Amino acid sequence: MWKESINTTNVANEIISVNVWYTSMASPPFREISLPPLQAFYVLVHIISRPQHMGVFYLYGQAYNSCIGEVNKMAYFEKRGEKWYFTISLGRDPVTGKLKQLRRVGGKTKKEAQAAATALEHELAQGTFVKETEMTFGVFAQDWLQQHYKGVKIGTKRVREKEIKLLNIYFENAKLKDITKKAYQEALDDLMVRPREMKKETVNGYAYTTVSGVHGTARMIFSKAKEFDMIKIDPTEFAKVTRPQKTVEELESEDEIPKYLEKEELSLFLRTARDHGYDLDYTMFLMLAYSGMRVGEMVVLKWSDIDFDRGTVKITKTYYNPLNNAVKFTLVPPKTKSSKREIDLEPIVLDELIKHRAQQRIFRMAMRDRYFDEDFIFTMTGKHPGYPIFVKTVQNHMTRLLKLAELNTALTPHSLRHTHTSLLAEAGAGLEEIMERLGHKNDDITKSVYLHVTKDRKKEASRKFGQLMNNITS
Repeated sequence: MWKESINTTNVANEIISVNVWYTSMASPPFREISLPPLQAFYVLVHIISRPQHMGVFYLYGQAYNSCIGEVNKMAYFEKRGEKWYFTISLGRDPVTGKLKQLRRVGGKTKKEAQAAATALEHELAQGTFVKETEMTFGVFAQDWLQQHYKGVKIGTKRVREKEIKLLNIYFENAKLKDITKKAYQEALDDLMVRPREMKKETVNGYAYTTVSGVHGTARMIFSKAKEFDMIKIDPTEFAKVTRPQKTVEELESEDEIPKYLEKEELSLFLRTARDHGYDLDYTMFLMLAYSGMRVGEMVVLKWSDIDFDRGTVKITKTYYNPLNNAVKFTLVPPKTKSSKREIDLEPIVLDELIKHRAQQRIFRMAMRDRYFDEDFIFTMTGKHPGYPIFVKTVQNHMTRLLKLAELNTALTPHSLRHTHTSLLAEAGAGLEEIMERLGHKNDDITKSVYLHVTKDRKKEASRKFGQLMNNITS
């Protein structure tokens, strides 16, 4: 074998990988050996001088110091205009057998081009070479979204879509490889001040949390591109979202607790719903106020979720309908893992549910040809009978009732969760118990309501402790 006749003296004191393809009756068709650069050339001469081996030689690598000249022989250099270009052979494609070449701009002089070729050959030898893609950010981001978010909650995917939409303002048609760290950081900074429409008004800048979300999505996208060897440098690596300095008003408002109904106000609101509400109003708001569940959880409750014997309701799903299309809603898992729970219901709520079920059965029979019979509790009765009621409808009904009761019309169905928290705290329930009932693992708003309500109780405990100590020391 020709391999055995080669002098194995380490000429260049640098080892690179040499792939030799040849045919032989006594050997496999592929061999890979490691040789110094100059010896690799000896192998090439040996093969060429012996056509019977039918070998094809391809050298991956770089020659250092004295071997630079030899390796540069593997590159072809040419000058076009003011620049020098180099072309390097990448060997033959093992699948198609076609010769692969890489052409790059080397610099303004041939020496610069030779240095660039040497650097590239070094990357090839070390296995660190990355042939950067010509794909644009917009195309890759969409591909990433479709692959990365298969089978995840549709709401989560929609958030990523919105964040990619903001990134596309700057990079949609830019090639991934051309997006620099400077350009990316400037995009984040611009989002913090970029004018946008909000509730029919123009405001400057997106919220810090929004831009942070955009940054998080970008980091995942570019990380995946780098993992696939489509880019060399991740432009998001050292980027930061600068938190804006808060105004005095914002600092003062941080101590404000979220708005909710006091006990007497809740009583007035529920009486108004009972006496002046539309169909379902009283039952819906009684359920929200007495259970603390989210409105999205309530509108997709099914009768099978209610255990009348045990007096409980199971929370296993929530409502997703971004287009407000009655028939194109989606049932998705609850917000968090802890949101899946079972809640005890008061007899007053169970009684109202029993009344509502009897009325719904009569209506369902009357509309049986059109009724969407999927066991939902709170359903539409007009054009789409049997479909879950819109979350927006619950909000509109609540606003109407708040006006009638002359209460704060800025309150929302979610405010009833805070109301529920405050009343549980007033009744003596512990914070952990409350958070479990609400389906929270950790929530600062719930804590702030709880601490506010229990503030007077703590003062009373301190006062009693002071009295005890006075009695001891007197």
